[in-house]
Amino acid sequence: MLAQFDSLFDLLAAFPDEQSCLDHVRAIRWKDGEFCPHCGGTRIYHFSDKQNFKCGDCRQRFSIKVGTIFHDTKLPLRKWFMAIWLITNHPKGIASTTLAKDLDVTQKTAWFVLHRIRHAARTRSFNMPLKGKVEVDETYVGGKAANRHGHKRGKGKSAYGHATVIGAVERGGEAVASVLPGGVGEAQFFVNKAVAPDAEMLVTDAHRAYQVLTGYPQHEIINHHAGEYVRGDVHTQTIESVWALLKRQIIGIHHWVSEKHLQRYVSEMAWRFSRRDMTAAPRMNELFRGIEGPLPYKTLIA
Repeated sequence: MLAQFDSLFDLLAAFPDEQSCLDHVRAIRWKDGEFCPHCGGTRIYHFSDKQNFKCGDCRQRFSIKVGTIFHDTKLPLRKWFMAIWLITNHPKGIASTTLAKDLDVTQKTAWFVLHRIRHAARTRSFNMPLKGKVEVDETYVGGKAANRHGHKRGKGKSAYGHATVIGAVERGGEAVASVLPGGVGEAQFFVNKAVAPDAEMLVTDAHRAYQVLTGYPQHEIINHHAGEYVRGDVHTQTIESVWALLKRQIIGIHHWVSEKHLQRYVSEMAWRFSRRDMTAAPRMNELFRGIEGPLPYKTLIA
């Protein structure tokens, strides 16, 4: 049975040492059976130290951290657990400078830890498109174009010098969001992937990208330019609350994020919003289920 905890104090009591953390990761990662991270083999031999294993097929020796976001980490897992609790349970996340002080590590280490955690919280696919009452909207992230260097103005941004982020949220359900690299065609591609054709209702504003959407007979348009914001059950207030969270996360916590890593911050916000009704332990364990796939530092900064 997985440990239960409702606060950071409870977390530290539930995981007093490295072995208890390793056991927790193993219980979640091997919930459906033991496997080798090198070859996928299922003949696994256990060593007496309870921390190392050996595959009976490829004969490779490994720990439960191999092939995960904890791969090659020198930090104790207890510090990782604290970081995961902080980023999953603070509504706006946590800054690397603050985490560095909390964990007694360098800011560079804290930054890398947070990006590995965001790697686990990324949206992998739209295999389950939104089906209820869905709102779609876009927002703009970034400073004023006038404050940018001349060669950067407008590059990869909207006409106003901002990076464009598009998102969809099902009322009472999940949210998905993505940095939009292109124009109308990219927006339509996002909607077709994120929203099921048989969704109960699709609500957008009057942006030209949404006016030409096809395959959504239940599509309702709210015209903000005409001063229309609510028409019965037709509105985009839910997705606008999602954007408010994103802006407060970026401006209030991080102050600034690079365009290169913007998608990671957007995915972190959407992941946390989609699990807003979970309590601390289930939400944290949900992130543990996404730890497959290492993120080397060279890959992150490439």
